[in-house]
Amino acid sequence: MTDIFEKCYGDGGYFGALRKLDDTYFSRPILDGAAGPRMRFQGREVIMWAINSYLGLTGNARVRQAAAEALERWGTFTPMGSLMLTGNTEHHIRLEKELADFLLKPAAVLFNYGYLGVLGTISSLVGPDDVIVMDRLSHASIVDGTLLASAGRRFHPFKHNDLDSLENHLKAVNKTRKGGILIVTEGVYGMRGDLADLKGICDLKDRYEARLYVDDAHGFGVMGENGRGTGEHLGVQERIDLYFGTFAKAFAAIGGVTAGEEQPIRWIKYNARTNVFAKSLPMVYVAALSATLAEVRERPELRRRMWEVAGRLQKGLTALGYDIGDTASPITPVYVPTGSEQMAMSMMRLLREDFGIFVSAVTYPVVPPGVVMFRMIPTAAHSDQDVDQTIEAFRQMRDRMKLDLSQKPSLKNR
Repeated sequence: MTDIFEKCYGDGGYFGALRKLDDTYFSRPILDGAAGPRMRFQGREVIMWAINSYLGLTGNARVRQAAAEALERWGTFTPMGSLMLTGNTEHHIRLEKELADFLLKPAAVLFNYGYLGVLGTISSLVGPDDVIVMDRLSHASIVDGTLLASAGRRFHPFKHNDLDSLENHLKAVNKTRKGGILIVTEGVYGMRGDLADLKGICDLKDRYEARLYVDDAHGFGVMGENGRGTGEHLGVQERIDLYFGTFAKAFAAIGGVTAGEEQPIRWIKYNARTNVFAKSLPMVYVAALSATLAEVRERPELRRRMWEVAGRLQKGLTALGYDIGDTASPITPVYVPTGSEQMAMSMMRLLREDFGIFVSAVTYPVVPPGVVMFRMIPTAAHSDQDVDQTIEAFRQMRDRMKLDLSQKPSLKNR
């Protein structure tokens, strides 16, 4: 290729075939209406199982009022500038303190987007002599943050949730280490719904004098008695050195937060390029997030309802013979043998068009060849009717397409 644009006219790259078709059905689907359990797709109402509003706060009156008042007072633009220059306010500082208190950490730092928070935290802390040891199924933001921090140097991916593999890497690193070690893992794995073995990882990080960073995007506000996340759920919150949560899921907004000890958090504030060189989080979000945090703290019934919906959905699907893997969270991955990507697309069309069920699907290489995984997110806003209608749709799809559900594709995904 002599023209850098030449690749753009073929079917290479991510989702190449769909990009070439300018697809808006399987990729970049156009959804109408307020985000919630019922939305509109291609002119008809569908039951929505593909958005991460775990606590159903997208239409919350308290949050909407806080956002409306902030919008009236400050507009969309305040503050102007980065936190280092003209973008810091007492409201940002107060929200950071509220979040730190909620997460049982001394300090916290806000980020504009969760993705940028992960990149900024990891890349600001890891120096030339430091090493990252990360779970190989970590989110793309962790991978990108690791690559950015490593700058071409070697990092160590360990087998997913495999403590023996993690320890082997830690032993290898310790033989020649010149600097620190940062272990990086998710709390809840967003595709599979399984949980990191945080207790075992904490034991290893103590044994090998490492630090632990947990990206708990899908656990923040969701897991634990008080919604503090997977660390609270597994009883090790105080042992996590750096806890990260995004606002794009249970908090139904944008942004992210890293919480930890005072001095490391201050270092991140002054050294994370994704924060230092970016406009600070607009006041409309700061105000809304403060209200959202109050809802998360004061209304545990939202989490209870979310778990009720998740339990009803997961029990119904397994009773039909579907394989939902080893999820230990509300995330409900439904693994279905297909034989081809075309059959997977046919299943999506059937669910969306014949039954009004909107699901997202992933195929190889996220799951083994010949398998589709429908990733479903139960929320507190879903009704029992939504669940029952969805289970009936999956029953009819099973019978109509004569699916062989005796296989357990999730076992091949480990």
